[in-house]
Amino acid sequence: MSSDEYLRRTAITRLSVTAEDERLLRDTVDAWRRGCQIGVEKAWNRCHDKSDVQSLAYDEIRDRTTLGSQHTILATHQAAENIRSCRSRRENGRKASKPIYTSPTVRYDSRTMTVFEEDEQVSLTVAGKHSRVRCDLVLPEDEDGYQRQYLDGQWEPTESTLHYRDGDWFLHLGFRKLRPDTEQTTTENGTVLGVDLGVEQIAVTSTARFFSAGELNHRRREFERVRGGLQKCGSRSAHRTLETVSGREDEFVKHVLHSVANGIVAEARRFECDGIVFEELSGIRTRLPNVAWHAEWAFERLYAYVEYKAEAAGLFVDTVDPRNTSRRCAECGHVDEANRPSRETFECEVCGNRNHADYNAAKNVAAAYLRREQQSSRRRGVSRYALKSGTVSERNGFAPYESTDKSPNPEATSSG
Repeated sequence: MSSDEYLRRTAITRLSVTAEDERLLRDTVDAWRRGCQIGVEKAWNRCHDKSDVQSLAYDEIRDRTTLGSQHTILATHQAAENIRSCRSRRENGRKASKPIYTSPTVRYDSRTMTVFEEDEQVSLTVAGKHSRVRCDLVLPEDEDGYQRQYLDGQWEPTESTLHYRDGDWFLHLGFRKLRPDTEQTTTENGTVLGVDLGVEQIAVTSTARFFSAGELNHRRREFERVRGGLQKCGSRSAHRTLETVSGREDEFVKHVLHSVANGIVAEARRFECDGIVFEELSGIRTRLPNVAWHAEWAFERLYAYVEYKAEAAGLFVDTVDPRNTSRRCAECGHVDEANRPSRETFECEVCGNRNHADYNAAKNVAAAYLRREQQSSRRRGVSRYALKSGTVSERNGFAPYESTDKSPNPEATSSG
């Protein structure tokens, strides 16, 4: 069955572990990292398909680590995915060095993890002769805590990841269930929200909501400074601290991206949109070479967060070809590189339209989707896109809202 037939969610939950369980989990982390590293060493520059890496490295991982059979398979698959990612980056002209596994994480699947929903506990396979540990899920006291909605028997636990950070163990529990057997439809005059991804702004919407990357850039520079000092030190203690710092940085980025995703979905709902449209992510790192906080995974993760949050709100998410969205005037359609005198400024040479470049691009993303809809046989009935003060359609142009009730909080919005 295709993965597209499933709804997928992740619930992050802290675990309550005993001192003995913690020792076993730490041993498992160490064995997992060694297993993944062996997989990479065996397969680097040789293969990257999961089955090939598994055939090549399985026996050696079993001989040199205390991982069980299924975790050994998962380690070879992890190595294959990372090798494939490095290969993809190199094919796109970017640097990609051999992966080194330092993060205190372990992957789990349905064979290595069991969730006991009624008891609010989880059983995890560990390395060595002790086959399993059973831990309590530390859920919010509030019965409405979001994790509980996935423990109702309707969601199936699937691939998950165990993380150690700041002295605690966290399980990123994956869940899935079949999508409802209904086709998603929109009204004949459906509306979309355009979203542009940028450099100084993580995202900008066609309704002029700006999500700044300023704090993310600042914190990333701080993490880089701390990591640099620890790497120079080179001690064992510094290495352990480096792992913790890297974990904190990753969690901070994910927290920011979750916040941005929530804001984008809230914006779409505020303006009664039927869907959210991004530019295609393929090649985005090349198009945005100066993004200080970026890595391709960050853009992909933001899109994934928006996708499942939008789905829960009854919205679709789609992408369009980003060609010329940064150079096209959203008012008159003139396309020219000279329309971008600076990174943040758009000034059309023909009609004189002057605006924030990312805001202009967000409107172009939405407009490109409308043009594609007119030519598509799979039409959703979308005919216009949302602005802060009204909507724009290809046929009828701008139409103001009947009231200003939809206007978002001005403190969270910039008109550019």
